[in-house]
Amino acid sequence: MADSMKRRMSATATDFLHSFSCDVTGQELPQRFNNPFSYRPHALCVLAAGEVRSYIGRSEQLKAEVAEGKMFGVLVVRTPQGRVGYLMAFSGLLGGSSMQPGFVPPVFDFLSPNGYFKQEEGRISQLNRRIAALEHESRNSAAALELASLKHEMESELAAMREQMRESKLRRDALRAGGALDSGGEAALVRESQFQKAELKRIAAAWKERIAKCEAAAVPLEKEIAQLKDERKRASAALQEWLFTNFRVLNAEGGEKDLLMIFKEFRGVLPPAGAGECAAPKLLQYAYTNGYKPLCMAEFWMGASPAGEVRRDGCFYGSCKSKCEPILDFMLRGIDVEPMNILQHPGGREIKVIYEDEYIIAVDKPWGMLSAPGIVGGESVQEYLCRIRGNNDIVAVHRLDMATSGVLVAAKGGEALKRMQQLFAGRKVGKEYIALLDGVPREQCGEIALPLSADYANRPLQIVDCANGKEAVTRYRVIETVASAGRERSLLSFVPVTGRTHQLRVHAASSMGLDTPIVGDELYGTAAERLMLHALKVEFEHPFTHCRINIHAALPEEFRGQ
Repeated sequence: MADSMKRRMSATATDFLHSFSCDVTGQELPQRFNNPFSYRPHALCVLAAGEVRSYIGRSEQLKAEVAEGKMFGVLVVRTPQGRVGYLMAFSGLLGGSSMQPGFVPPVFDFLSPNGYFKQEEGRISQLNRRIAALEHESRNSAAALELASLKHEMESELAAMREQMRESKLRRDALRAGGALDSGGEAALVRESQFQKAELKRIAAAWKERIAKCEAAAVPLEKEIAQLKDERKRASAALQEWLFTNFRVLNAEGGEKDLLMIFKEFRGVLPPAGAGECAAPKLLQYAYTNGYKPLCMAEFWMGASPAGEVRRDGCFYGSCKSKCEPILDFMLRGIDVEPMNILQHPGGREIKVIYEDEYIIAVDKPWGMLSAPGIVGGESVQEYLCRIRGNNDIVAVHRLDMATSGVLVAAKGGEALKRMQQLFAGRKVGKEYIALLDGVPREQCGEIALPLSADYANRPLQIVDCANGKEAVTRYRVIETVASAGRERSLLSFVPVTGRTHQLRVHAASSMGLDTPIVGDELYGTAAERLMLHALKVEFEHPFTHCRINIHAALPEEFRGQ
């Protein structure tokens, strides 16, 4: 490993390598390193995460801050001497610092009080204050106040003139409609109209000249503001470049690169703010620096969920894509990493056709199968139907998540597809889902209205976005409450009024919704054998025969057994 990186670590390795509080000698070690973006946490990671929670719980200062929400990570490692232990890290800052006892240090500690970053950050802050003061002065200067007054006077006078011209035109139109005008009278009306238009232009030009002179008085101030903003932009860009150049990470092959190089090669873009400060890069960097072999890793959330996002206390999550994917792609080179954990339906692809006519076909889709062709998951339902019917024009009209089972409707040909899509877009299709929730909602029935948008930094996740999200409405009803796996769960009927991506999953899991995730929802809750969400029925008026169609997919055995 690079000696320069080793010298940056001021503490000894034993300060950060933790032993498990219980005997783990009999625990089977993973054969391959888990994929950081899609995984089931190894038992050792679950154990280590529990010990991190206990560690936080013993610190009143950290406990209070973590209660507001923080992502942590653990990395199980084996030392060259064969000792198995774990490292722990937090994303970003904790207690206002990048360093906390017991947690691995940052990849690059740029927050030294007298260091270059803090000095430049202070200079940029001074620029911000100067710009704010000048903008305030500009808004409240005598020239600015006079300018606002002049614009108001101009708008009032021009509006009065336009109203007068409108009334004059109505009068001229009435005279012309009367039919009593001779050629001289008509010429007089034309001259009046031309005079009013010319007068409006003359007065508007005079106002513009007065306003231009007033604006010229504020030019020096505006010019200074523009120059300061340009200086701030250049200083910020230079500081970011300095920061990302000094963020140098290692991999298992002994390679070392800075973040600018990594993101340029991976995506051809600059790194986003905060890149390299997440838990996963910190953990791997420390392991490589000290010669430890990474065995498995997991990241988990503690505390309250961030606004809009679905983060549940104690749940494990994949690494973020926007900041960490390029970095981890480099850092994991030289390690045997598992592929993406794609849940697929066990025992083949048993697909039952539950409705068919000359225009449409509907199936009971098994969980773990894509609705339409994608980059993962093998043959999709759409491809399956094309194959068994010998018709390449069969297209899925709507989508079910790969992990969801139940009614899926496809169209036979372009006209059928067009008409069915119009029904779905016009909300003329009734749908009902059955879900098993990992808990019991506060109310037995109701409506959830939480607008959703894509979490672009962590696709395919969705977030609650009240400002810019698309309308998403779900009605629900608790069917029954059951005791399962040592805790209360509830069977619900969901009726989606809209059809947004992951709508039912987010509305169930979000603290602003039911605050009770669907069992097996590894994106918004906790993974299980399968996502317990089933599209029970679909109802609509047939777009060709106009008969009422009710398509029903029987509830799978795993739901009835709960």
